[in-house]
Formats: sequence, C-alpha cells, structure tokens
Amino acid sequence: MPVRPLDIPEDVLEKLAFLPDDTVEFLKSGNAKGYGRPPDLYERIREFESEAEIAAYVDAILSVTQQIEFQEGRDPAEIPFDTAAPRFNDWHLRRPRELDPQREPGPISLSRYAGGWGSGGIPTFAGSPVALTPEDLKAGEVDVAIMGAPLDMGSGWRDAKHGPRAMRLGGGVGGTDVFTMISPGSLKVVDYGDAAIDQNSTERSVQEVRRMVREIAETGAIPIIIGGDHSLEYPNVAAMADVYGKGKVGVVHFDAHLDTGRGRVHLLDHGQPIYRVMKEAHVRPEDYIQVGLRANYSKDYYEWQRLIGMRYHTMAEVERRGWDAVMDRVVKEASENTEYLYISFDVDVLDPAFEPGTGTPVPGGLTMREAVPIIRRLCAESNVVGFDIVELAPQLDPTYRSAMNGNRLLFACLTGIKMRKEGITDPHYLSPLSSEHGQDDYYGDEG
Repeated sequence: MPVRPLDIPEDVLEKLAFLPDDTVEFLKSGNAKGYGRPPDLYERIREFESEAEIAAYVDAILSVTQQIEFQEGRDPAEIPFDTAAPRFNDWHLRRPRELDPQREPGPISLSRYAGGWGSGGIPTFAGSPVALTPEDLKAGEVDVAIMGAPLDMGSGWRDAKHGPRAMRLGGGVGGTDVFTMISPGSLKVVDYGDAAIDQNSTERSVQEVRRMVREIAETGAIPIIIGGDHSLEYPNVAAMADVYGKGKVGVVHFDAHLDTGRGRVHLLDHGQPIYRVMKEAHVRPEDYIQVGLRANYSKDYYEWQRLIGMRYHTMAEVERRGWDAVMDRVVKEASENTEYLYISFDVDVLDPAFEPGTGTPVPGGLTMREAVPIIRRLCAESNVVGFDIVELAPQLDPTYRSAMNGNRLLFACLTGIKMRKEGITDPHYLSPLSSEHGQDDYYGDEG
C-alpha cells in the first residue's frame, strides 16, 4: 500500500532539526505511522525534554523498521520444496484415459433413477451429469461446466474448501425461475469435478486451477468455479485472459472487501487477488468494477483505486443513491469497455443474516432480494464468460442457509445465461405471467 507522506508541524520539525537529514526524511515519508497515529507521534516528540530522548525514540523506530524488512542471507526468499520427493507431482497428475475402460466421449449421468435431479445416485452441482475431459465437453456441446476449487490456504480462515461439497449436496438449482419463467435446466450443464489442490501451497494450487478453468473455456463452455477462498479470483481471471486475451475481459467483483492489498509477505492470498491480476496486466484497472464494499479500509486504498481508474460501488453509494440506481450503473459499466465479462462473487458481500457461513463477515451487506436480480441481469445483459462463488465456509453455519443461498445465486446465474441464449436481454426483464395475475388492470399499465 502506498504510504502517505506526513506533513509534520513546524514546532516538531524544530525539535528534530539536530537529527541527520535522512532520518528526518524517513519520518516525513510516513513509514513511521505504523508505530502510532501521527498526532500521537508528534505529541510524544513534543513531550521529550532532551535531544537524547528524541534520538533514542527515533532510533527505536528505525531499528524496528530495519528488522521487519527482508534481509538477504537472514530471511528465506522462497518456501523450499523437497524436489527429490518421488511423488512430487502426483497431486495434480492427470490420470491417463488409457487406464480406464474405453467409452465414447460425452457427459455421464450419475443419477440412478429416471426422476433426474434428487432421485438418488451421486450428488453433483445442480444435479447435472459429469464430464471428465475437454473431449466430453465438446462431444456434449456443453454450455456450462461447473467445477470445484476446494482451496482455503489463501485465507487465514479455514473451511472454504468445503464449499463445493456443500453446494453439491444442497438444493435450489432446479425448476423454473418464477421471476422470468425461464428454466435453466434446458442448458447443457455438467459437473467437471474438482481441481487438484495442494493444501500446503496456494501458489502450486492456483496454477492447476488456472489450467482447468482455461481448458473449459477453450471448448466454448462457460466455466463456473465454486470455491474455495477468494485467492481463486487470480487464476480464474488469468485463465479468462489466456483464452480471450489480456485487457479484453472485464470483471465485476462482489465483495465486502476491496481485495486490492499489496505489499504483503505472500504474493497471493484472499485479500489481494485483484492487485496481482492487474499487475500481470490480465485486466485493465478501468475494467474492474467492485460492488458492495463496506469493510473498514483507510481512504488511502480508495484514493489509489480512483487514481488508477478502478470503479467501485460501496454501500455508502447504495445508501446515497438507492440499490436500483447503483444496479443500473453496474450493468451499464459491465459492458462499456470490453466484449467479455467475468463475475466474481464473494459471499461475504451478503449481509451475515443471509450468509453467516463465511470467514470474514461484515454487517450491512446485500440481501438475497438484491443479489439475485443483479446476478441474473448481468448474466442476461452481458456476455458473461465465467463466474465464481467463493468464501462459502459451510461448517461455520449450522443452519444450512449459506449453502442454500449459494445455490440460489448459482441458479440466478444459470437463468441469466439461458435468458441471453434465448435473446431475452431487456433491462429489468420480468415475465408478464408471473409479475401480474392479469385479471384486471389494477396498476393501470397494461395498455
């Protein structure tokens, strides 16, 4: 995070005048703010009666600053691996198809009974058949491939790795959407299984996730990734850029948090995927749109995002303008600069009343009645090429509603994709059959 220089009061500067110029410049740089608020720092210096006391205080700050920085020879720059391990790569080695019984490529139904979803067999995302290879996706002319990414090493809060399992077991993805009278069940949807995860290494894991997301997108299917923590946004979006080109994909990022952290020890965690995506130029800053922000970040973060051209929509804007106005603005921005759109949905953008099962909940978030329409609209009115739901930690929620709401969001996404496929892209589209009983003209707008 860029450090804001300090405007040190003149009386304090006078007391620091005996110090070397480079020491005074260090204090002015703002790097000493980590040792107290600037007003407290100034007051402490004012209280000292001798130059020796001031020098000892400043030396202590300098000493700590030097010790916390990386020092070559003292600190390891890399996490070592045992490269002599005989099974170094077995965690993500693809099983050769030649080892399996021969079969024709295509999706495989795991339902035991004729009733389809919920009629026994092995649980899958949305009760869909399974695909194992790109050849299965191509042969089945698959529209959407849903995959799990059970990674939570990028978060200090464990259990997001169980998100895919919870959503496979949960319901709420079948049937007809009452708002639009669209049935996404007619889409060709498959469960593409889980990406291999090295639960001791985020960096190794995200490379396999990126490869798997990319291979789905290369077949023309839309990848939907169920996480897992939000470090997954980096490989997911990078895979989109691999397929569609750097700078050609926009991102709408739903989150209570900015996730633009930088300057941390690890290059990737769930609080800084956006910075890494932009640093590697997969997405231009002006094509990143954030929605639902409300966590307690300093104004330095927002000033930096504004400086580089990012677009953000906080709950303060919602309070000022109203949700409908902000939603219209987000949908408009989503298609302004790029042909392709990726949506990343961190469930903590929802109010904890609706999504208690997440590692970093923040009160004052979206309701499900706000979240579902915006997801459905974005997927219908924009050319969505990928979608993820992350940070669902089901074991933190004994009520089941977190996983249930996750599946409801998945259903909204699939509904929007089906609407676009059928050419229904009108803003705020609602079915006249379900939004009005038609027995009279009570509202006076039926012509």
